[in-house]
Amino acid sequence: MTLHRSTAPYAAHCPVRDVLDRLGDRWSTLVLQALKDAPLRFAALQRAIDDVSKRMLAKTLRGLEEDGLVTRTVFPSKPPAVEYALTPLGRSFVPHIEALVAWAETHHDAIRSARRRYQATPAHDAGR
Repeated sequence: MTLHRSTAPYAAHCPVRDVLDRLGDRWSTLVLQALKDAPLRFAALQRAIDDVSKRMLAKTLRGLEEDGLVTRTVFPSKPPAVEYALTPLGRSFVPHIEALVAWAETHHDAIRSARRRYQATPAHDAGR
Protein backbone atom coordinates (compact mmCIF):
# COMPACT_ATOMS: atom_id res chain seq x y z
CA MET A 1 0.00 0.00 0.00
CA THR A 2 1.39 3.40 -0.98
CA LEU A 3 0.62 6.33 1.27
CA HIS A 4 -0.13 9.63 -0.37
CA ARG A 5 1.87 12.51 0.96
CA SER A 6 -1.18 14.04 2.65
CA THR A 7 -1.94 10.82 4.56
CA ALA A 8 1.59 9.77 5.47
CA PRO A 9 1.90 9.51 9.27
CA TYR A 10 4.61 12.16 9.28
CA ALA A 11 2.64 14.67 7.17
CA ALA A 12 1.36 17.68 9.10
CA HIS A 13 -2.33 17.12 8.34
CA CYS A 14 -2.38 13.33 8.50
CA PRO A 15 -5.32 11.67 10.26
CA VAL A 16 -2.88 9.43 12.14
CA ARG A 17 -1.18 12.44 13.70
CA ASP A 18 -4.54 13.92 14.62
CA VAL A 19 -5.59 10.73 16.43
CA LEU A 20 -2.18 10.24 18.06
CA ASP A 21 -2.33 13.78 19.44
CA ARG A 22 -5.08 12.53 21.73
CA LEU A 23 -4.34 8.84 22.21
CA GLY A 24 -0.59 9.28 22.45
CA ASP A 25 -0.63 11.62 25.41
CA ARG A 26 0.34 10.47 28.87
CA TRP A 27 -3.13 10.18 30.38
CA SER A 28 -5.66 9.29 27.65
CA THR A 29 -4.74 5.64 27.30
CA LEU A 30 -4.70 5.25 31.08
CA VAL A 31 -8.21 6.74 31.33
CA LEU A 32 -9.50 4.49 28.55
CA GLN A 33 -7.92 1.47 30.24
CA ALA A 34 -9.46 2.43 33.58
CA LEU A 35 -12.92 2.66 31.98
CA LYS A 36 -12.69 -0.64 30.08
CA ASP A 37 -14.61 -2.73 32.60
CA ALA A 38 -17.28 -0.31 33.80
CA PRO A 39 -18.26 3.36 33.93
CA LEU A 40 -16.61 5.33 36.74
CA ARG A 41 -17.14 8.60 38.52
CA PHE A 42 -14.45 11.25 38.50
CA ALA A 43 -13.12 10.48 42.00
CA ALA A 44 -12.93 6.76 41.24
CA LEU A 45 -11.00 7.49 38.04
CA GLN A 46 -8.60 9.71 39.93
CA ARG A 47 -8.01 6.98 42.52
CA ALA A 48 -7.46 4.42 39.75
CA ILE A 49 -4.77 6.48 38.01
CA ASP A 50 -1.79 7.31 40.22
CA ASP A 51 -0.31 10.80 39.96
CA VAL A 52 -2.99 12.41 37.76
CA SER A 53 -4.12 15.81 39.03
CA LYS A 54 -7.78 16.83 39.08
CA ARG A 55 -7.06 19.48 36.47
CA MET A 56 -5.28 17.08 34.11
CA LEU A 57 -7.92 14.37 34.53
CA ALA A 58 -10.70 16.87 33.76
CA LYS A 59 -8.81 18.12 30.69
CA THR A 60 -8.18 14.55 29.49
CA LEU A 61 -11.81 13.54 29.97
CA ARG A 62 -13.01 16.62 28.05
CA GLY A 63 -10.70 15.75 25.16
CA LEU A 64 -11.79 12.12 25.09
CA GLU A 65 -15.43 13.24 25.18
CA GLU A 66 -14.76 15.74 22.37
CA ASP A 67 -13.28 12.94 20.24
CA GLY A 68 -16.24 10.65 20.90
CA LEU A 69 -14.29 8.09 22.93
CA VAL A 70 -15.97 8.76 26.29
CA THR A 71 -19.44 9.84 27.36
CA ARG A 72 -20.22 11.98 30.38
CA THR A 73 -23.54 11.35 32.10
CA VAL A 74 -24.85 13.69 34.81
CA PHE A 75 -27.32 12.15 37.25
CA PRO A 76 -29.82 14.51 38.92
CA SER A 77 -28.85 14.21 42.55
CA LYS A 78 -27.53 16.52 45.25
CA PRO A 79 -24.68 17.00 44.62
CA PRO A 80 -24.90 15.99 40.95
CA ALA A 81 -23.21 12.68 40.21
CA VAL A 82 -21.19 12.47 37.01
CA GLU A 83 -20.18 9.19 35.44
CA TYR A 84 -17.80 8.52 32.56
CA ALA A 85 -18.06 5.55 30.22
CA LEU A 86 -16.48 4.32 27.02
CA THR A 87 -18.40 4.80 23.80
CA PRO A 88 -18.34 2.02 21.19
CA LEU A 89 -15.52 3.97 19.51
CA GLY A 90 -13.57 4.14 22.77
CA ARG A 91 -14.22 0.46 23.43
CA SER A 92 -12.85 -0.39 19.96
CA PHE A 93 -9.47 0.99 21.06
CA VAL A 94 -9.23 -1.12 24.24
CA PRO A 95 -7.67 -4.19 22.53
CA HIS A 96 -4.90 -1.94 21.19
CA ILE A 97 -4.26 -0.54 24.67
CA GLU A 98 -4.15 -4.06 26.08
CA ALA A 99 -1.64 -5.05 23.39
CA LEU A 100 0.49 -2.03 24.30
CA VAL A 101 0.27 -2.91 28.01
CA ALA A 102 1.34 -6.49 27.28
CA TRP A 103 4.22 -5.28 25.10
CA ALA A 104 5.35 -2.82 27.80
CA GLU A 105 5.24 -5.49 30.50
CA THR A 106 7.22 -7.91 28.33
CA HIS A 107 9.90 -5.38 27.34
CA HIS A 108 10.07 -3.04 30.34
CA ASP A 109 13.21 -4.60 31.82
CA ALA A 110 15.02 -4.42 28.46
CA ILE A 111 14.05 -0.77 28.03
CA ARG A 112 15.21 0.13 31.54
CA SER A 113 18.51 -1.66 30.89
CA ALA A 114 18.96 0.22 27.63
CA ARG A 115 18.30 3.52 29.40
CA ARG A 116 20.90 2.73 32.06
CA ARG A 117 23.48 1.80 29.39
CA TYR A 118 22.72 4.95 27.42
CA GLN A 119 22.96 7.19 30.48
CA ALA A 120 26.30 5.59 31.40
CA THR A 121 27.92 6.40 28.05
CA PRO A 122 30.40 9.29 27.81
CA ALA A 123 28.55 10.67 24.78
CA HIS A 124 25.42 11.03 26.90
CA ASP A 125 27.36 12.76 29.67
CA ALA A 126 28.85 15.22 27.18
CA GLY A 127 25.39 16.35 26.17
CA ARG A 128 25.97 15.32 22.55
